[in-house]
Amino acid sequence: MGTYLMVFIIALKFLLPVLLIWFPFLAGWVNFVLDTIDGDILIPLGLEDYNYQTIDKLADYVTYIFMLIVGWKWEIHREIKITFALRTVGQLLFFLTRDELMFFFFPNFLEPLFLIYATLLIFKKKRAYAIYKKHFKLIWGFILLYKFQDEYITHVGNVDRSTLIKNLFSL
Repeated sequence: MGTYLMVFIIALKFLLPVLLIWFPFLAGWVNFVLDTIDGDILIPLGLEDYNYQTIDKLADYVTYIFMLIVGWKWEIHREIKITFALRTVGQLLFFLTRDELMFFFFPNFLEPLFLIYATLLIFKKKRAYAIYKKHFKLIWGFILLYKFQDEYITHVGNVDRSTLIKNLFSL
């Protein structure tokens, strides 16, 4: 049973990004949740950390490619391209060095930008870009704060987020 669940989750990690083309909001947020919890499922099922990191980072990059494809036609396509390029450097350096610190130096600003803009599009359609421009500093302040702490906790401190949350609530 564990092997089937492992294969299913890994398949989802590679297939879900394709749905971004038709459902950027829903597929983006489901993918975000899956990427947040997948390690807590796959590693206890027996997937070794090295293999998990390799699969996870490859699946992440597939997601980034589809975010780029979808974002190419959005009004924020320039920001999408720049954040994709930044994370691509981090991905390449990680695979060359296996040093997770590369993710801190080349953070994934693409995903939160994509999710915020997809959310604006789903709820405000024609006004999404105007809202983005009006709240540019607030949006980017959030993205920077969120991603630097996230990249630090995940790739520098190597703190398991589930354990961190559990410890916070057990005080």
